[in-house]
Amino acid sequence: MADKIKIATVSLAGCFGCHMSILDIDEKIIDLVELVEFDRSPLTDIKQVSECDIGIIEGAVANAENVEVLKDFRKQCKTLVAMGACALSGGIPAMRNHFTLEQCLRESYVNGTGLENSCIPDDVELPMLLNKVYPVHQVVKVDYVMPGCPPPADMIWNLLTALLEGRKPEFSAEDIRYD
Repeated sequence: MADKIKIATVSLAGCFGCHMSILDIDEKIIDLVELVEFDRSPLTDIKQVSECDIGIIEGAVANAENVEVLKDFRKQCKTLVAMGACALSGGIPAMRNHFTLEQCLRESYVNGTGLENSCIPDDVELPMLLNKVYPVHQVVKVDYVMPGCPPPADMIWNLLTALLEGRKPEFSAEDIRYD
């Protein structure tokens, strides 16, 4: 495995749809496994990233743990790809940026319909929420972006094969979709 390209993936604040699109490359995933070694990824269940050639980040940055994971990915990965609308713009998680964090927490945990004995969670096990949600590029340097929600499987395949061949990935407007 020493001569295989090493890839790591992680999902931050989002829906996990981009990782599902990776699986949507279907039988090409067998071809991919022949070419690469997966490090941290839901495909491997490895929790810490080690030195990698390519890191793929999906999701926005919404809490202190997201910041820590993202900075570690940037440090460990030679090439960093921000994948999907949440990583590129904050996506749906960033909709809370129109309100204060206090307003969001009160609406979710205190004023929500059907809540009994409601209170805002305050547990040391929960990651500290940031006052607003950030796209990945506002926290670390990103080498490539892949728009879409989620990006189509063929677009992911084209990005990965371009990077594996040492080419710059290119997309057309027709490649991008927002489901």
